[in-house]
Amino acid sequence: MTVLTDDTLPVTPRAMRDEMIVFVVMALLLAAVPFSGLYPFFVMQALCFALLACAFNLLIGYGGLLSFGHAMFLGTAGYCSAHALKVWALPPELGILVGIAGAFVLSIVTGYISIRRQGIYFSMITLALSQLLYFIYLQAPFTHGEDGIQGIPQGRMFGVFDLTKPTVLYYVVLVGFLAGFLLIYRIINSPFGEVLKSIRENEPRAISLGYRTDQYKFLAFVLSGTLAGFAGALKVFVAQNASLTDVHWSMSGEVVLMTLVGGLGTIFGPVVGAFAIIAMQQYLAGFGQWVTVIQGSIFVICVLTFRRGVVGEIAHYFRRSL
Repeated sequence: MTVLTDDTLPVTPRAMRDEMIVFVVMALLLAAVPFSGLYPFFVMQALCFALLACAFNLLIGYGGLLSFGHAMFLGTAGYCSAHALKVWALPPELGILVGIAGAFVLSIVTGYISIRRQGIYFSMITLALSQLLYFIYLQAPFTHGEDGIQGIPQGRMFGVFDLTKPTVLYYVVLVGFLAGFLLIYRIINSPFGEVLKSIRENEPRAISLGYRTDQYKFLAFVLSGTLAGFAGALKVFVAQNASLTDVHWSMSGEVVLMTLVGGLGTIFGPVVGAFAIIAMQQYLAGFGQWVTVIQGSIFVICVLTFRRGVVGEIAHYFRRSL
């Protein structure tokens, strides 16, 4: 099923070929970062948030479901991985799996509760659940409250890759990001993804065609939450801590901002948006609280100037010109 709107065109083999070319170029540029003089920590942090934004975009950009609580998956996976690494002394690969499993279970529970509602009601339920988890993690003994879990050991992945070395850690995070990105790309361009787009465009018509839309939306929610958890598990190795910041509602707001600035419903938009927002936080830190004002101003300008986001406008221009 191919869904057309005024702002979208069908994904043709040529368009998919172009997207894969862009992906290869992006992968090569990211692989060259350790030799470019850029600060690896900044890029690793941006990659984790880019994967989080891509997971969020899977839900809102292709499923039409706006979640205001996606930070709960990021933070939950971070806490689970951090606890497994520091307290249980698990190796990195198992620590990541524990974080992903935590986010997976949480997405099933929260999805079952929230997916039956639509529109603003769905958004408010996700926000409420996220804040509920925030206060639980604030009081739970294993999270250490406001101090968080500090000094997380990085260890050796598969007993071979020493994650204490910045270059090795960078490439592990990069491989994780690229794997998550390709998985999301495959989901979007699968029959499941096409049905998801049809639900986004016209849910009553999809129901009339025999699709059980609640099941599709629930599966999209679980996939999005699990992939967001994968980003949170990777972030633990970069920051070497798990804190309440990753569960707070403001983190969910930043993810929305990244997706909208880059381009809602575009495969590369969330990546561009994540790098833009993290770069502003990194290089405008000297302005203190004014960073938020600057980010808000840029967001307003992008919304007024680039209705489809930066990547969305570029893709729209080239598609219309073909």
